[in-house]
Amino acid sequence: MSAPHRLAVPLALALSLVLAGARAEPARPPQGVSAGPCVEGICEYRLSNGLRVLLFPDASRPTVTLNLVYAVGSAQENYGETGMAHLLEHMLFKGTPTHRDIPAQMKKRGIDYNATTTLDHTDYYASFPADDAALDWLLALEADRMVHSNIAKADLDSEMTVVRNEMEGGENSPFNALYERVRSTAYLWHHYGQSTIGARSDVENVPIERLRAYYRGWYRPDNATLVIAGRIDPQRTLAAVARHFAGVAKPAQPLPTFYTREPAQDGERDVTVRRSGDVRALMAVYHTPAVTHADAAPLAVLDEVLGHVPGGRLHKALVESGLAESVGSSNDGLRDPGLFGAQVALSKTGDVAKAQQALLAQMEGIGERPVTAAEVDAAKQRMRNAYEQAYTNVSGVAMGLSDPIAAGDWRLYFQFRDALEKVDADAVNRVARAYLRASNRTLGRFEPTDKPDRVDIPQAPDAAAALKGYVGKAAVEAGEQFDPTPANIQARTQTIVLDTGVGRGLKLALLPKKTRGNTVTFSANFRFGDVDSLRGREVAGALTGSMLMRGGAGLSREQIDARFQALKTTARVGGGLQSASIGLHSRRDQLAEAVALAAKLLREPSFAESEFEQYRRQAITSLEAQRQEPEALAGQAMAKHFDPWPAGHPLSARSLDETAAQIKAAKLEELRAFHREFYGSAEGEIAVVGDFDPVALKQQLQTLFATWKPGHAFAPIATRYTAVAPEQRRLETPDKANGVLLAQANLALKETDPDYPALAVANYILGGGMKSRLGDRIRQKDGLSYGVSSGLTADDSRDGRDDAGSWGIQAIAAPQNLDKVERAMREELTRLADGGVAADELRDAVSGLLTQREQARASDATVATALSRNLFFDRTMQYNADLDAKLKGLTVESVNAAIKRHLKPQDFSVYLAGDFAAAKSGASK
Repeated sequence: MSAPHRLAVPLALALSLVLAGARAEPARPPQGVSAGPCVEGICEYRLSNGLRVLLFPDASRPTVTLNLVYAVGSAQENYGETGMAHLLEHMLFKGTPTHRDIPAQMKKRGIDYNATTTLDHTDYYASFPADDAALDWLLALEADRMVHSNIAKADLDSEMTVVRNEMEGGENSPFNALYERVRSTAYLWHHYGQSTIGARSDVENVPIERLRAYYRGWYRPDNATLVIAGRIDPQRTLAAVARHFAGVAKPAQPLPTFYTREPAQDGERDVTVRRSGDVRALMAVYHTPAVTHADAAPLAVLDEVLGHVPGGRLHKALVESGLAESVGSSNDGLRDPGLFGAQVALSKTGDVAKAQQALLAQMEGIGERPVTAAEVDAAKQRMRNAYEQAYTNVSGVAMGLSDPIAAGDWRLYFQFRDALEKVDADAVNRVARAYLRASNRTLGRFEPTDKPDRVDIPQAPDAAAALKGYVGKAAVEAGEQFDPTPANIQARTQTIVLDTGVGRGLKLALLPKKTRGNTVTFSANFRFGDVDSLRGREVAGALTGSMLMRGGAGLSREQIDARFQALKTTARVGGGLQSASIGLHSRRDQLAEAVALAAKLLREPSFAESEFEQYRRQAITSLEAQRQEPEALAGQAMAKHFDPWPAGHPLSARSLDETAAQIKAAKLEELRAFHREFYGSAEGEIAVVGDFDPVALKQQLQTLFATWKPGHAFAPIATRYTAVAPEQRRLETPDKANGVLLAQANLALKETDPDYPALAVANYILGGGMKSRLGDRIRQKDGLSYGVSSGLTADDSRDGRDDAGSWGIQAIAAPQNLDKVERAMREELTRLADGGVAADELRDAVSGLLTQREQARASDATVATALSRNLFFDRTMQYNADLDAKLKGLTVESVNAAIKRHLKPQDFSVYLAGDFAAAKSGASK
């Protein structure tokens, strides 16, 4: 479960476009259910108890997403109740009299689930391969725990440490801590000023009776909206919803109402946070109207004009000038008046005064430097592209409706998008002048004034008034109903080898199919270099790949960004030690131009001095920020201990200091030389999945990539199992409320080993999610950690010899609890090694893993990755099908025998990092 401390984003991501497809026809509601409006493929229904139901059928992806939104969050908490909404979110996974072990039942059915608490709403969501039985069970669960959750004192006590650990994890972040203080300073009375995670004293001392009363007051059908999207039959689904939820009674007591309105701010406010850290940060926020107000749309465009990277005003003024390392902006867009803001990150030695002056000049100086029509048009194009891409994913839309539901009506998702179309430069400049004023600002300094300048935030209409007469646009055209089994994927895929005269040539896997919104995923990897040619070139190789989208083909970084936006394409062009890559998410009509542009960027980088210095500063600042982080210190110690390579080897581990020194010493000419000597595209793999013309694309790929030969032929660097003696380390990280445990043992293991399927299942049982042995013990029973998991790594190579595998465990916990976490971890490792797994564990684990694999293949990006890997390893999707079959064929005896052969608890090295000194002295954070 999660409780995001978000820098909230606008309610709608972007402008609309003319979407093809017929308007959805509502299902015939059963008795006791009434039909509401339909907009762009989504139809509303309402049960007599007040429950709203939104159905969004789409047969093009074989998955279903369910999102149950309760209109209650941290803004609905009273004195002594802070954090209660989030705490209750955790408690609803503790079971009901009917559903005693919710995580186990979810895992058994292969359901991917979680929950989120925000300022205005709490969401419980789940995704799974389309299956009427799974949906029926999930509907029964949600109806049951809406009113029958145990909310038991024993569960509250065990979960308390988990929630505290989550709270401590947030406190580790300087930006998170500063954001909470800025927000609480900006608000005098409204509860938007209080953190969703809550006050520690409230969370630790909440009486169980008060938590139960809060649950009964807000968890009710007339305060909930159920969203179901994906491959569903609307008629059957609506009947199932009615069957499970119609009997949930609407309480006689009306829902509580909140009427506090934040008064106009009458002068600058400031707050300073002083604590350990290696970066500096600035934030400035301004009060702005609620999302249903007419000014909300131009404010969203202003947010994009200021905060976009690399073309936004803040990036140009602060990052390109060298005053800061990174910037960002935010715009709440909430039910009640929220905050519009900007954030700046500086190195430890950065000039805060100059950065603050530049920040405020950009935020409050728009009157002197008005936003231009060209800036507004570019911002609207980016937002239009983002919205179009988001709406091709019905699961994403199901989740994206949460904010508009909480703001008053789900149709605001579309109405706000349409309002963005009407925004012009005059409107953007007007709202900037109205709200981005010093007297309405909260920053890091307070200065009194004799002339108060008050900004009154206008009242916004309710959602019903804002939506009067609104009908929306046509629904987007859906794709074909594609069955993503390994056999069908292989049958539909064209595999082609272009003989380039280099190595094994350029291999293509082309899977054309109709997709929602005519989307297509393009993934390419080009290979070069061997162990000898790459010695001493590691930093140059990494930096070269990072510069490819920062200028090339005669275009600046900003122009590249604008060009891909115009092509409605999300693009990534990069490289590393032995490969260069292109990743595109585009549309059928724009794919050819997007591929051509990416190919030019790969081949013709500009390596601009200004961009190189900007990237160098950002990289070094990022490294500096990790110096006192528990995860980074523990990870560095573990990497060094397990490093099998001699000094100077391309794969040898490097410390933060060594890496920073090498980046500082790097010369731009070294990058140019690396690109000139190594890069080429004549050997590698390209996988394309989605809506495209395979004949035309094959010809284009032949023209663009087949003749560019790398300067050094590709030869994979062999990796072998190395026995490593176990060690135990404790690393002190002062002033860090949260700590970390990392553990690892090496295994001689590759993906093709007979024991690999058995060990994959054993790992899933040990630490594959909250419902696992480690999760049950360390989180659920002992209540020590918010997050604990294990991971199994298996090697692979073309010749079948590489076998550098490992088994790892990671957990976060308060420093004073890390020893307990380690003790519990070692006990569970020993229990697994000595006792093996039980039949029911194996059955549920295999079912869960197979369902996860099936779910993953519903993603075109995942399929493209699988096809690309198969090309590299000279195999087909039969490999994936065989692995599924091996998982199904596992027995308790075979799994336990594999565990006996490979799992040696005494071989694990353990690294603990945290503020142990403060924990020992009992110092409070």
